Amino acid sequence: MDASFKPRATRQVEDAVKWAAAEEQPLEIVGHGSKRKLGRPVQAAHVLDLSDLTGIDSYEPAELVLTVKAGTPIAEIEKLVDDNGQELSFEPMDYGPLLGGEPGRGTIGGVLAANLSGPRRIKSGAARDHVLGMEAVSGRGEIFNSGGKVVKNVTGYDLPRALCGAFGTLAVATTVTLKVNPKPETSATFLLGGLNEADAVKALCRAMGSSAEVSGAAHLPADLPFGPNGDLPGGLGGTSARTLLRLEGFETSVDYRFRTLEKLLGDFGTPDRLEAPQSEELWRNIRDVKVFAGSGTPVWRVSVAPSDGPRLVARLKAAFDVSAFYDWSGGLVWLSCNDGAVHDGEIRMAIAAAGGGHATLVRADSSVRANVAIFQPQPDALAALSRRLKGQFDPKGILNPGRMVTGV
Repeated sequence: MDASFKPRATRQVEDAVKWAAAEEQPLEIVGHGSKRKLGRPVQAAHVLDLSDLTGIDSYEPAELVLTVKAGTPIAEIEKLVDDNGQELSFEPMDYGPLLGGEPGRGTIGGVLAANLSGPRRIKSGAARDHVLGMEAVSGRGEIFNSGGKVVKNVTGYDLPRALCGAFGTLAVATTVTLKVNPKPETSATFLLGGLNEADAVKALCRAMGSSAEVSGAAHLPADLPFGPNGDLPGGLGGTSARTLLRLEGFETSVDYRFRTLEKLLGDFGTPDRLEAPQSEELWRNIRDVKVFAGSGTPVWRVSVAPSDGPRLVARLKAAFDVSAFYDWSGGLVWLSCNDGAVHDGEIRMAIAAAGGGHATLVRADSSVRANVAIFQPQPDALAALSRRLKGQFDPKGILNPGRMVTGV
């Protein structure tokens, strides 16, 4: 009979994993399931449900440190820190709507398992860069702790970083300690209209290399499938291309840096300015890839050198019907395959031709995800290292088997 475990404490997680290891019974690790359709279908009959493993263990706003249980909803955490004038600076995206689910259902454990971050990654780093410590249960059924609860403590810091992005295939995180940061007083978006993709990326990269301290750099081409009124995410009317740079901080600083960008990017045109409410909505929608939500087309997340992005997209558009937009100053390209085909071979060949990078299939039917390399295939040496790491943490292969690679 299929079993479903719903622990409320780390010891109960340990007991469930020990049973699974002893019986060699694979477990699917889930929180609220908002990212269940991300990655390959898990090859397990039993479920380890962490949705009851919730709560704030400790929060010290003055020390910028937060310790929470892994099943705690990310929305709850963000509200807590926002009420204290703070934020999670890695700005985790919400995959729910893009994958056909509800918004706001993700957990902090799922965020770290997928190493999620949003547009601010270009300034503040990825989720793994904000982990101070972690308690977890390995596939051997052993509890371990790594890191600490103060920003300067780096003991064992690499272990949590290794688990972030492993999609629950190495260990089950039960408690995490994060560093938080003061929330900016205000924000604004510097907006240039009508640029082609190559010029837009040039403008973004020039801004990123300046002293303007840009915390978001994106380009929305004119041919995106906008809403029925031609609106861009964030309520921007019209259908022209938009090149976007976010500025955050004290109001006087934002104003000064906006003027800096006006001078720096004057040859690209005259900018418009979006103030805080509209700017914040816009960047949330960019973060969550709202423009591709609500449809069933295959969606890819592609990382390349910023200057290579426009060339990659141009090559793909010549081959099939694809929509794209750019984040991270052009280094992150979101693709929607509008004809419904997954085009994995063509996309990975185009990435190689454009200079290299990697692609992740984010959205597709389960039958497709079972037969396509979801994540970028690793070089032989790196794949061998990954297998050794898996063998150390989960020698019986019971944690989320098949989620990332067939049979592992």
